[in-house]
Amino acid sequence: MKQMLKISSRFVVMMLITAIAVGGATSCKSKKKLAKEAAAAEYAAKVEQAKKDLNAIINGETTWSIDEQAARVATIKSYNIDDPEVQELIGKAELKIEALREEAERKAEEERLKREEAAAAKSEFEVLDNSFSGIAGAGSFDASNQQIDAALQQFASPDVPLLIIISQSGGVNDYDRPTTISKFLNYLKDKKEYKYEVETVKRDGLGKITEIELITK
Repeated sequence: MKQMLKISSRFVVMMLITAIAVGGATSCKSKKKLAKEAAAAEYAAKVEQAKKDLNAIINGETTWSIDEQAARVATIKSYNIDDPEVQELIGKAELKIEALREEAERKAEEERLKREEAAAAKSEFEVLDNSFSGIAGAGSFDASNQQIDAALQQFASPDVPLLIIISQSGGVNDYDRPTTISKFLNYLKDKKEYKYEVETVKRDGLGKITEIELITK
């Protein structure tokens, strides 16, 4: 009887050891499976987010700057996602970013040219304003007449129309009665006051002024 009890006890112990071993192995396999499933889920989520972001870039539906878009594409490329759709979207997104950069550079160049033109026009207008102020402030009629003759050399003829803007509203100008550059310069000589600024000028192919607008200060 004692011998049977010993055998029975040993059997129970062996069964317990086997159960523990099997349970441990099963648990290890379960953890590996869970880790694999988690990695797969993470990869799938990464692919889905990559597609979403790339499509947003391609369709211009993101508020990211050009540099931020480029950085996002670079990050997605670093994932080395083995998905044909993602690879195609990356190519399209890179082309879109390149086009955006070219457009931004074109606009920047246009703005630079506009600033240069505005500065040149301002400089040109300052020359005319100074000339007109000089005529009004000349010390004698002879000196004023000499300056008038010099000023008229910039115009196509003494009868070039001169318009004076007296008010502006909603992009619409209200003008004083039209006159000619010759009459206006002689008016400055008599009035001895220049209270205007050059607003616009038009020139012919020879660079001579064919029309001029002033605005009251």
